[in-house]
Amino acid sequence: MFWDKKQRQELSEATIRSALGDPDWISGLRLDDKGKVTAILEIDPDDMERSQTRKIEVETRLLAIDGIEDVSVVMTAQRSPTSSPDSAPPPPLPGQRRVRKGARLSDEALSQGRPDTQSEIASVPGISRILAVASAKGGVGKSTVSVNLAAAFARQGLRVGLLDADIYGPSVPTMLGVADASPATNAEGKLVPVEAHGIHTLSIGYLTDPDAPMIWRGPIVQSAITQMLNDAAWGTPGDPLDLLIIDTPPGTGEAQLTLSQRVPVTAAIIVTTPQEVALADVRRGAAMFAKTHVPVLGIVETMSWFDDPAGGRHYLMGEGGGQQMATALGLPLLGQLPMVQAIREGGDAGHPAALEDPVAQPLFKDLAREVALSLDALQTKPAPIIVFED
Repeated sequence: MFWDKKQRQELSEATIRSALGDPDWISGLRLDDKGKVTAILEIDPDDMERSQTRKIEVETRLLAIDGIEDVSVVMTAQRSPTSSPDSAPPPPLPGQRRVRKGARLSDEALSQGRPDTQSEIASVPGISRILAVASAKGGVGKSTVSVNLAAAFARQGLRVGLLDADIYGPSVPTMLGVADASPATNAEGKLVPVEAHGIHTLSIGYLTDPDAPMIWRGPIVQSAITQMLNDAAWGTPGDPLDLLIIDTPPGTGEAQLTLSQRVPVTAAIIVTTPQEVALADVRRGAAMFAKTHVPVLGIVETMSWFDDPAGGRHYLMGEGGGQQMATALGLPLLGQLPMVQAIREGGDAGHPAALEDPVAQPLFKDLAREVALSLDALQTKPAPIIVFED
């Protein structure tokens, strides 16, 4: 985003506060001439969960404001007046010390692996846009969303690619019915993606024994992901993919940092189920993307409810959690996907339900439309060089 004098003049503490809803727990804001905003949050040390949610909310909302390029949030502790000495934990015994919450890597450690030059994260030839489908917790249906979203886009006539970046648990080949496929190489020695249901796909599952455990350390994982992305014939400059969807592994570890720091990801969506144990991890996923300047388009809630044959609706995994989290983070809820047997059966059979199933197909078509509109609304800008500052 181009940062010019006019934008600097239009942005002020008042306009930024207004965009944030003017919460009283933001005690200060500072904007410099390079588009960096420093926000000071007053927090309650007895409620760190809420404080961390507010911190992520502020980072996400500020980065969505035109003209703001970087955000730094400083939290200042202020004990709640309702707290009493009797409610405080007992002091440590002699020779002991209390372990505090909030453990994190140092800024120096976080910045390791950061590209030294902008050219290292230049756009990938033959790919117009890259969408990461992420979930900070496993078992929430992220791969199901990735596969069916790709199928929905392909059904609308788009040229779509799907990269299975889940090195330790690749499931895309099975869910597309091409588990036995082997990618070929072209005259330039690049991998030719396997095509299934109109989707161009690559996965480590095509290249390894399905029964062999993937006992790989971080550098090998990094290399596998970047090679499948850069050393493959996804498209040509004259005939590029409209969209490459990356099915990321769960968590916020090595593979996710590789994608955020070394791949020109256009945007991401976060998949979750409604229950609190999954939503707590969504905060971490959103914080990771905020730190690495990858725009998050919104949240997709899976397993939202179950409709029984008699017409009753049951919220087996909780109700409204995805919407509550989206509101807290200042993000849209892109879609809610109920428990539909055809979706599970389609994944097991290798024929995505988004292609033809009368119940699932409209769900994923609507989700694809929301994602497409959100991608179109993004302003195109180069992938950032990430610098962590004190």
